Amino acid sequence: MTRELPPGGVEITEAEAGARWARAWTPAEVTARLEGVPVPWYVAGGWAIDLFAGEQTREHGDLEIAVPAARFPEIRARFPEYAFDVVASDRIWELTPEVAALTHQTWLRDPSTGDYRVDVFREPHEGPTWICRRDPSIRLPYTSVIRRTPGGIPYLAPELVLLFKAKAVRPKDQQDFAGALPLLDGSARRTLATLLDRVHPGHDWLVDLGPGGRPEAP
Repeated sequence: MTRELPPGGVEITEAEAGARWARAWTPAEVTARLEGVPVPWYVAGGWAIDLFAGEQTREHGDLEIAVPAARFPEIRARFPEYAFDVVASDRIWELTPEVAALTHQTWLRDPSTGDYRVDVFREPHEGPTWICRRDPSIRLPYTSVIRRTPGGIPYLAPELVLLFKAKAVRPKDQQDFAGALPLLDGSARRTLATLLDRVHPGHDWLVDLGPGGRPEAP
């Protein structure tokens, strides 16, 4: 959630952001840097769909990971040589507790170059329970929302990634949905349909999910 933001901050255009994200880490690189951290984190966004598919299917403008908000300090401690910025509404602020409390996105910056390496989402949770940022009534244990590649890279379950992507579908989101759809089993399709019906009633993807993806009765 993003509430009223404080004054100040620095405006960043889409072009400037794109240039500063050009050397973002890969999922394997951030996994290596977080090896052994006792926090239930995962790769999110389009990279998560590619990890589910087992191959990179498109270019990615950044790398997003998500962590339980209360455990963000444990993640931050792994990057003492880097800085974190808070971003919202095309503006960036240096990380402070006051600004961090107002939005969930935190960009890891290399102070020597100004390049951004990974976008860390600080997500709502209650202990070991994951809470959906879009609908707090959706609550699941972290053990059921995190999948892993054969190489051990954690990523968000694809049906949940697509739920987030469904809010405002861009061409890349439609591409991710089209690529993931044939790989989703019946259970994942039904889960996605049920959550879409709850969060985005009448969404176009409900038609694409077909009979096997009918929402489950409450």
